[in-house]
Amino acid sequence: MTLEIIWYLIIITAVVAYAILDGFDLGVGILHLFTKKDNDRRVFLNSIGPVWDGNEVWLVIVIGALFAGFPSVYATLLSTFYIPVMILLMGLMFRAVSIEFRSKKETPRWRKNWDILFAFGSLVIAFGIGITLGNLIHGLPLDENQVFVGSFSDFIHPYAVIVGLTTVALFAMHGAIFLVMKTEGELHDRIRSWVPRCIAIFIFMYLVATLATLYGRPYMAAPIQKYPLLIAVPALALVAIVAVPILMRKQKDGWAFLSSCVSIALLLVLAVVGTYPYMIRSTINTETNSLLIFNSASSELTLKVLLIITGIGVPLVLAYGFYIYRIFRGKVKIDASSY
Repeated sequence: MTLEIIWYLIIITAVVAYAILDGFDLGVGILHLFTKKDNDRRVFLNSIGPVWDGNEVWLVIVIGALFAGFPSVYATLLSTFYIPVMILLMGLMFRAVSIEFRSKKETPRWRKNWDILFAFGSLVIAFGIGITLGNLIHGLPLDENQVFVGSFSDFIHPYAVIVGLTTVALFAMHGAIFLVMKTEGELHDRIRSWVPRCIAIFIFMYLVATLATLYGRPYMAAPIQKYPLLIAVPALALVAIVAVPILMRKQKDGWAFLSSCVSIALLLVLAVVGTYPYMIRSTINTETNSLLIFNSASSELTLKVLLIITGIGVPLVLAYGFYIYRIFRGKVKIDASSY
């Protein structure tokens, strides 16, 4: 296995980790305004309060790995998505500030304003992630110099919107299951009643996105046609998705959440299978203008040094995450130190 492939897999792994971990954070934010009581909203915030910032470390790893390992992709991606990235950063900032500032005053208006910003920021981030993924699958207008020659309106095409809405629905489902695990009493029962609707909306959007992909982007299915064993990826993804409502009905909440995590991972792997070896596909001339793993990677020496740094840093991130999740496991209890 070449260093380019190793680094590509590291980035994909970091993307999967971010989607799973920050996915339920964003889902909690998306659902935040669906409960009206101040105490309930405090439970929502405190369910993710100890972990949300650590979950976002994986996004930093993705961006850093692109910058150092695939500088051409980093330059093209961030310059192409300049406006969406700025919107995404605003969403991240508003969400972070909302979590920290909401509890500084007890006035209803103050808390309501931060609640709105928290929910809006979470929705913007989730939809923006989906829009970005949809555009990477669809492709971007890159010229012979791998320079974006389109406009902002090129990002908001029907397929990208479908993938964006599917991502919002997926994270809302993921967050609802997480909240069921972290709450108790009347709030727990109420959130449990939300889960079937979240699952139904996600499954509907998933079917729409699948049909749109198969109909309009046949190259996504080409690797499976060439290597039939790869059919295991969408098959397992479907099994994981179907298992979520079954496990929730049996009140096996932890297993349902794990199944939701697996479905997120497999759906991203399916996207990787369909786009490999392209990192950014050109819609103008796919063969010559696209950025691939092998024509956009840094030098071998750079990748070796980065691999050593990653080998030291990532275990520390994993250890920190394990420690935090272990310390703050169990149901949320509101006390004087809570948000």
